[in-house]
Amino acid sequence: MYELRKAGEKSYYINCPAKIGIYTAGDNGVYLIDSGNDKDAGRKVKKILEENHWHLKGILNTHSNADHIGGNHYLQSQTGCKVYAKGIEEDFTRHPILEPSFLYGGYPCRELRHKFLLAQECRTSPFTDEEFPQEIEVIPLPGHFFDMTGFRTPDQTVFLADCISSRETLDKYGIPFIYDVQAYLETLDKVEQMEAAVFVPSHAEVSRDMKELAGYNRDKVLEAAQRLLDICRKPKCFEVILQEIFHQYDLSMNFEQYALVGSTIRSYLSWLKDNGKLNTDFSNQMLFWETIS
Repeated sequence: MYELRKAGEKSYYINCPAKIGIYTAGDNGVYLIDSGNDKDAGRKVKKILEENHWHLKGILNTHSNADHIGGNHYLQSQTGCKVYAKGIEEDFTRHPILEPSFLYGGYPCRELRHKFLLAQECRTSPFTDEEFPQEIEVIPLPGHFFDMTGFRTPDQTVFLADCISSRETLDKYGIPFIYDVQAYLETLDKVEQMEAAVFVPSHAEVSRDMKELAGYNRDKVLEAAQRLLDICRKPKCFEVILQEIFHQYDLSMNFEQYALVGSTIRSYLSWLKDNGKLNTDFSNQMLFWETIS
């Protein structure tokens, strides 16, 4: 774990739970792509940089989930580097309490205020900052989170962030976190058409071809959508729908899974309603969802 691996002439990645990219920009200067999930990850990254005599010039965040920005605060405090983020992701990175608050739908209780959902604050700069490395292409990859992006380095290494999950993860959990289902499906379409020397997804194996895996991710999205339509053949409230999803996917309920899976199911329900697949009805002071025959 936390092994440095070469991806291209100027690109590397650190093999860890959420892969961290490294782009070497010359004169021993490097940029990180994400920073790991906590202060300890930041320390391990710093050690790798020091062993290779690399100077950290900046961190490019793909998105603001805590497992991707958790090392920001430590590395910025140690090196003074800039942290770059885009749009809403910049707001969440500056104010990380927004992530558990958004997922839960209110002020998060203590069980949701931990390092896996709540990173430490750091100072941020937008991608439009004059010091952002202009040779790196920013690739919009929305769907998993608000303004998630990938990056293409000059040696044609593409860092895909969280838009692709491994077969093993999908088979184990069945329904990965998604914020905007329509945008996510369009991102999968984009990834299928991409070409690169190598692709580095955060939570799947590095590969020269993402087409098959992107298709498998799409199949799992459509499978989840069909399960929801089947569950809602009779009117159901959200808590009952969520309960049935947990039973069908054999998931264990706790606060973190309630927030993550619950937020994802709400996104699916919104997508299905907007596409004319579900009706809603307020009855007896409750919201019910029902499949349109």
